Amino acid sequence: MKVQTKSKKVNKAWLHDHLTDPYVRLAQKEGYRARAAYKLKEIDETLHLIKPGQLVVDLGATPGAWSQYLRRKFAPRDAGTGGAAVGELNGTIIALDLLEFEPIEGVHFIQGDFREDAVLAALDAQVAGRPVDVVVSDMAPNLSGIESTDSARIGLLVELAVDFAVRHLKPEGALVCKVFHGSGYNELVKLFKDTFRVVKPIKPKASRDKSAETFLAGIGLKVRPAGS
Repeated sequence: MKVQTKSKKVNKAWLHDHLTDPYVRLAQKEGYRARAAYKLKEIDETLHLIKPGQLVVDLGATPGAWSQYLRRKFAPRDAGTGGAAVGELNGTIIALDLLEFEPIEGVHFIQGDFREDAVLAALDAQVAGRPVDVVVSDMAPNLSGIESTDSARIGLLVELAVDFAVRHLKPEGALVCKVFHGSGYNELVKLFKDTFRVVKPIKPKASRDKSAETFLAGIGLKVRPAGS
């Protein structure tokens, strides 16, 4: 009974924090599926990465808030309009996630596990040899609570995202990747510094204070895949 009572208290505390969160309220007001949209918005407004006409790949896209932000950035801004959630689109967005994804007009979605070769092949086929301007990754594994295990799982996803970026980005392109402070963080920073000319760690205001998550942005490739 004591465990159940404690669980209820934790759930009530989480629910209170969630309902009073200004970013949750703002997301509801502005029609975003999750508060995470404001993480990408702040990163973009800091680094000016997303521009109309680009090809952007959104990894770990579900529930779709980052793709929604990208879609609005690509909406034409003729005659002072823009930011539309539907209608004409000046740019290409390819989204991927293991989980189901409620369709967003103009967003090409692939469902599957990014760690599997067949899913990567499907993503490669969708890119179809076109140079990618930006890759954004909000991917995170299911955490076990065992730091060494979780660090390895996080590291693998980041390494796969970096490998995909190296193979597909324009030379001046950018990768934005979710990472976590803790074991393995310094190695991921080194990986980014070895791969990109400019590396910026960013902790957006929309990331919860208690969260260990942060984001690494790499801009401009130092390396190119063999044979490119």
